[in-house]
Amino acid sequence: MRLVILGGSGSGKSTQAQRLCRYFEILQISTGEILRQAMSGDKSLESVYAKVSTLGRHAQPYVTRGELVPDEMIIDLIRLRLKKADVDCGWILEGYPRTAFQAEELDFLLDDLGQKLDWAIYLQVPEAVMVSRSLGRSRPDDQPEIVHRRVEIFYDRTVPILEYYDRRRRLLTINGDQIPEMVEQKILTLLSIP
Repeated sequence: MRLVILGGSGSGKSTQAQRLCRYFEILQISTGEILRQAMSGDKSLESVYAKVSTLGRHAQPYVTRGELVPDEMIIDLIRLRLKKADVDCGWILEGYPRTAFQAEELDFLLDDLGQKLDWAIYLQVPEAVMVSRSLGRSRPDDQPEIVHRRVEIFYDRTVPILEYYDRRRRLLTINGDQIPEMVEQKILTLLSIP
């Protein structure tokens, strides 16, 4: 199973990605988590991602402002990650793609790797819920002005991805404003998993 999980900041992407990874016994690839570790100088990543500390240094100003990290940097990171042997059984990408261009680049990359995306799952959550959930977390990049900026960027840049996957009949839209168990069950139902 190869899935992309989409949604704004605080939509429940991470929660659902973790649940689905446990259910399908596949790997979660969270660009946000990788970037946070890279920016903190986490040396444990060095062996996995040769260029990750450099990426972290270059990404820091964008993350600090609540903006998207440039396509080239993120695409590079995803390319490195999806070439690792531990993802052969499947994966869930969380936090990527964030733009229609990145979605298209992911398709090209998967073609090169002889893989295909099964579904893009969109967790649809009202803006007010995204903001309040994000502000309820204790991460350093979840400050009010940064959260509002990320939500604004989400509507501006990420929504075209939904059209991209919808045209390819790869989009599942889920009401993410429910308890996590209900969201997970709805996803499994739409994936036709009992």
